Amino acid sequence: MRKILSSIKAKIETNPPAVLTIGFLFVIIVGSLLLFLPFSSNNLNFTNYLDCLFTATSSVCVTGLSTINITSEFNYIGKSVILFLIQVGGLGFMTMATMVALILGEKITLRDRLVIQEQMGVDRLSGMVKLIKYVIYSTFLIEGVGAFLLSFVFVPMYGIKGIFYSVFHSISAFCNAGFDILGDSSLAMFSHSPYLLFVISSLIVLGGLGFNVYIDIRSLGFNFKKYSLHTKIVLVMTLGLLLLGTFAFFVLEYYNKDTFSNLNFIDKISNSFFQSVTTRTAGFYSINQTKFTESSTILSIFLMFIGGSPASTAGGMKTTTIFLLIVTTISFIRNNDDIEVFKRRIDFSYVKRAVGVLIISLFLINVVVFIFTLIENYKFVDLLFETVSAFATVGLSKDLTPYLKDITKMILIVLMFIGRVGPLTIIFSFYKKANKKKFKYADGNVIIG
Repeated sequence: MRKILSSIKAKIETNPPAVLTIGFLFVIIVGSLLLFLPFSSNNLNFTNYLDCLFTATSSVCVTGLSTINITSEFNYIGKSVILFLIQVGGLGFMTMATMVALILGEKITLRDRLVIQEQMGVDRLSGMVKLIKYVIYSTFLIEGVGAFLLSFVFVPMYGIKGIFYSVFHSISAFCNAGFDILGDSSLAMFSHSPYLLFVISSLIVLGGLGFNVYIDIRSLGFNFKKYSLHTKIVLVMTLGLLLLGTFAFFVLEYYNKDTFSNLNFIDKISNSFFQSVTTRTAGFYSINQTKFTESSTILSIFLMFIGGSPASTAGGMKTTTIFLLIVTTISFIRNNDDIEVFKRRIDFSYVKRAVGVLIISLFLINVVVFIFTLIENYKFVDLLFETVSAFATVGLSKDLTPYLKDITKMILIVLMFIGRVGPLTIIFSFYKKANKKKFKYADGNVIIG
């Protein structure tokens, strides 16, 4: 038995995707138990464990969906547990583990560096510890500045408690979690506050850019031509999607009496921008999602599915994946031999990975939505909205989550976990990447289209 356990341990330790998968799972289980215990509850009673497991998963997976009102259910201990889980989930399991190891003065082994490399999605192995330090410092700096800016709103409203509110919402925004402790209406009370919406939006965008982008901007300044291809794609896609989303929501909701019609022009713009930002995996909302037109709902699903950027706190398909699929399609239409962008040629292995992620994601979403239509008695578009929100770790809801059946909640738990860790990471945790063959079969012809 001991030999079997030792063999399993050795296989896991030499498989970075497996370490990440098990690490996230471990944090979720520990977090759910802490929330389950009476000291986390407002009434000092045991909270329903499924709700605790759902909340812990949603926190670690920085989603924001919740089956219960965390403001009324949990005391400051419980809320602090949720905040810690959000921070771990946003930074990544291995980042937090490395931070603890550095504080304790322990050596970062080669195995640790391989896991960090897998988590951060970088090609090089050198400089992993330096990268992790930069991630930690930049995160705490941005979250600190965000909390300071938010304190001008929350401290006058809540007094000394406003400091905790500022810290909580700054971390939740930067980690793209979308959890709030303001009640059951998220940021709806601030729909007439462009200042707060802009601060929260800025934190969400910064969290969704990715730390590799920070490094490029820090070292090269605002010289777009010198940025890496990755940074150029992330910045172009992020800006393009934000402008597209803002304009589309502004037009689609301009005369909607349930959303924008009663807002002044500035508030319409700020709320359109906020909706465009938050659908990119954040989960806060300034306008009740059930009030939007069906066109805006479909647009929100589209933006949620894309999500943020790699090596960031965001989820979704990622901006780079979608960009690569777009340029590949354009290259095919133009009948080009190579896939080229910003005077660089894209290796076909990246295209295969992008197509793989797309097919797996679409298949998973379709299967889950189909199951939900058999279990739940809600409109298809609302079930699709909920499913994409969970998979892309967004956290927006059509006010369905608390009323879903237990089996549906359990499926959403699995879906959030897959969405945060990544479908390919989970697959590679069971199957090691195949070695390259020393021979190739003869070409075969297939009729396409």
